[in-house]
Amino acid sequence: MNPFKSTYSSDQTDKELIQQVLDGKESALTTLVARHQPVIYNLAWKLTGNTSDAEDLTQEALIKIISNLGTFKQESSFTTWAYRITKNHFLNDQRNPPDIFATTYEELGRRLDSAESTELTSEERLIKSEEIREVRLQCLSGMLLCLTKEQRMIYIIGEIFGADHTVGSEIMEISKTNYRMKLSKARKDLYNFMQNKCGLVNKANPCRCHKKVTFATENGMVDAKNLLFNRKEYSTFKEQLEPDADFLVDDSELKIAALHQDHSFKTTFDKKNFLLEIFESADWKNRLNLN
Repeated sequence: MNPFKSTYSSDQTDKELIQQVLDGKESALTTLVARHQPVIYNLAWKLTGNTSDAEDLTQEALIKIISNLGTFKQESSFTTWAYRITKNHFLNDQRNPPDIFATTYEELGRRLDSAESTELTSEERLIKSEEIREVRLQCLSGMLLCLTKEQRMIYIIGEIFGADHTVGSEIMEISKTNYRMKLSKARKDLYNFMQNKCGLVNKANPCRCHKKVTFATENGMVDAKNLLFNRKEYSTFKEQLEPDADFLVDDSELKIAALHQDHSFKTTFDKKNFLLEIFESADWKNRLNLN
């Protein structure tokens, strides 16, 4: 469910749930967290490229949101307010992406060029289809990490989640004009790299995911028995956001956005997950007056 586009199927609105939380109803807090945790986690995952860091960031952001529920004045939507807190927390975080990822497009380009290309037969491509998709998703994740942290945030919110400029500017706490300019710059930086390097976007480019999969597996970049992005239990951004998201204006932009919308989206979490365990502690029950 796209939090920037849709109304929720539950009969309870965020504001109703918040009031119930403030009145001490624990089940309302569980519902509120379950509603927003997937989006915050997947935003954190795309920002860091690391599931462990994403879990920590999600926990920290949600704790900040919950701790400040009493200050929510309902002057804007809860989504905008909560994701503004999330944005500030993410941008101030000092974690660095894993070493496996490049930090600039120049470095990423050099890595791709230096990775040996090995042609596969049609049969081999079919057998290795899961690993090939893993290479593609890993590469797309690496492309996002070459953007600045602010650019990543704006691109994910505006391009992948499809938030309009009003919502995007409110979350980022900048003017609509400035938001549009920053989103345009992020698109341009990402698109220029993909147009000049990615064979999925421009057939004139020699780089192909299936040609890099042998190098990636032989050098430990992809573990066929433990795929990080391409897992059967994961959905995709596209599946979660359509049909509400309305995307771009230009064929090349649409194609590039579609590739990123096809990235992994984790939708389910353990029943007793890393955050709900905190809520069960006596300290948090006392803080939130939960019953």
